[in-house]
Amino acid sequence: MAKDKKKATDKKAVKAAKAAKQEKKAGKKEKKQTTKNPDADSDTESVDLDAVLAQYAKEQEQYHAITEVAGEPPSPRTSSTLLANPANENELFLYGGEYFNGATAQFYNDLFIYNIKQDTWKKVTSPNSPLPRSGHAWCRAANTKDVYLFGGEFSSPKQGTFYHYNDFWRLDPTSREWTRLEGKSKTASPPARSGHRMVSFKQYIILFGGFQDTSATTKYLNDVWIYDCTTFTWHAPKLQSARAIPDARSSFTFLPHDQGAVIYGGYSRVKTSVGGKGQQQQARGKKGSGGGGASRVVLKPKVHEDTWFLRIIPPGSDAPMGSLPAVSWERRKRPANPPNPPRAGATMAYHKGRGILFGGVHDVEESEEGIDSEFFNQLFVWNVERNRYMPLTLRKPKANANKRVTQQANVGRRERGRANEEELLANLKALEAKSGGGVEGDGGEDMLRGKGEEEVESEKVADKPRLYEFPHPRFNAALTVQNDTLYIYGGTFEKGDREFTFDELWSVNLNHLDGVVEIFKRELEDWQGSDDEADSEEEWDDEDDDDEEDDDDKVSVSTAPTSLASPMVKEILEEDIGDTEEISALTDTLPHPRPFESLREFYTRTSEQWQSIVLEELEQKGKSGEKSPKEIKKAAFEQAEEKWWDCREEIRALEDEQEAAGIGEVVSLADKGDGGGAGR
Repeated sequence: MAKDKKKATDKKAVKAAKAAKQEKKAGKKEKKQTTKNPDADSDTESVDLDAVLAQYAKEQEQYHAITEVAGEPPSPRTSSTLLANPANENELFLYGGEYFNGATAQFYNDLFIYNIKQDTWKKVTSPNSPLPRSGHAWCRAANTKDVYLFGGEFSSPKQGTFYHYNDFWRLDPTSREWTRLEGKSKTASPPARSGHRMVSFKQYIILFGGFQDTSATTKYLNDVWIYDCTTFTWHAPKLQSARAIPDARSSFTFLPHDQGAVIYGGYSRVKTSVGGKGQQQQARGKKGSGGGGASRVVLKPKVHEDTWFLRIIPPGSDAPMGSLPAVSWERRKRPANPPNPPRAGATMAYHKGRGILFGGVHDVEESEEGIDSEFFNQLFVWNVERNRYMPLTLRKPKANANKRVTQQANVGRRERGRANEEELLANLKALEAKSGGGVEGDGGEDMLRGKGEEEVESEKVADKPRLYEFPHPRFNAALTVQNDTLYIYGGTFEKGDREFTFDELWSVNLNHLDGVVEIFKRELEDWQGSDDEADSEEEWDDEDDDDEEDDDDKVSVSTAPTSLASPMVKEILEEDIGDTEEISALTDTLPHPRPFESLREFYTRTSEQWQSIVLEELEQKGKSGEKSPKEIKKAAFEQAEEKWWDCREEIRALEDEQEAAGIGEVVSLADKGDGGGAGR
């Protein structure tokens, strides 16, 4: 969820504080009131944001070259963006964000680089980088390894005045150089905003949604903009007027698809008519007097639960230069088994055709001024193609020593087999080098060797603290996936009227789910909010004794106990699910992985089948002679890898069932003899 969370409202003191709590938990960025008179400390008129930003730009010009300085992890912040470096599988990028300490807000424009292998942080300084901001969006290009960034927001220290950006930037992930992309003077470009999302598709960058805040009003957006990385121009595609389009929203999930992009969820505020006192009593199931005051229109938080597909058809090869793609919205059925209850602030990262969702907050409005919130730390996977959610649970070490020994023996056999296989591949490569390319390389085997190296790298962080429960409940965390590992940075948690910004980074291996690794975690010490906000924590403590925390100035909320109760599954209507054959990944005719079978083992067993599938597809397209044997093997591996991850959650469920029954490894009868069929 982007940081559209705390914009100031002009109300009386008590109502303003409670309204601020309600709106920020639901997702709108409501800037806190820190005094009894909301206007007493406001810096709306006293701060010239243009002058402040001009001073930032002047200070930045003092840097004459791009430098990288090793140091500590980033200072605490929220609404920053985290991204896996597309040019280096060993790096993560973290940019921007803001931090609110209860009194003032500070915005950042620093770029941090985390080296996974070395466990080190570097801060990049540049003479030409975007100005400080939060709530921006960025993504990597699909046709290059460049990173693109658009928009965001900036505010005065006391958040009385806001500024939204409409600038567009490109980051070279290797040189770390920022370049501002100026559109042609006659072409339109997206208006300023924050809380939007961007994804890439072929040579296009797709931007959707967000909001604009003018302190007086907040406008949510549902416009689509497409940037062509080959012609360097923006355009707003023409949509068919008769077809439905998504409602305006921000803080939604926007994931790439092989035919465009998909949207899930989001947050907005919609106009609702609120009646008088009598109507409010009737709404609560009480007998009203019938009158009780005139109705009025208010903005109510809305958490969206719908799913949309944005289909993009690029122009044909014979189309004139500069032809635009055809774009259309298609409403999808409701996902099966979505997180329940619905939640705002749940963020999602893309991985192998799936979305990995973490955290969020669910608000229950008890009255116009009262609200009860539940925060989450559950992890879900959304299979985009099958439109199905499944919860992910961590695998704790077995308490039974005999089982551990058995597992270690199984791992030992696999490691010996992997070592023998890698030795064979190394010998083949040596023969190829000696013979001048006489031995044809196997693209799939090269990919497998890379996967093996990733496993070795993951072992180098084994000395980090490892927990077997997910981090403290939160919303608005930053997520990214690099080398099949999910990284969770920061996030926000609320207790009473106090807001905690987590200062920590965690990782989860999405293949093994063998605990959560603490990369770094620091305590918060500088809260400067009012005494009323600190005292309000006592009211929250009565609801959940397990989440008790001290009211001292030094707080460590990330170590609080977490709830790992199984998530409730929402009842799905038949018309929303569709055919059951489309839900399960194990019902088609393609080769399927077996329980306890790694990707390497799966591809080794089924590589010939996948190559046959690729050849059949090429013949159907009339391109059977256009691919070399190595390209065919590489395409076969990519399809096998896609299928392995497509089945991962269902196969993991089978593994858990068989482990509970005392089965630690599954062997196919076909592998032991000439008999056909696979057995468990």
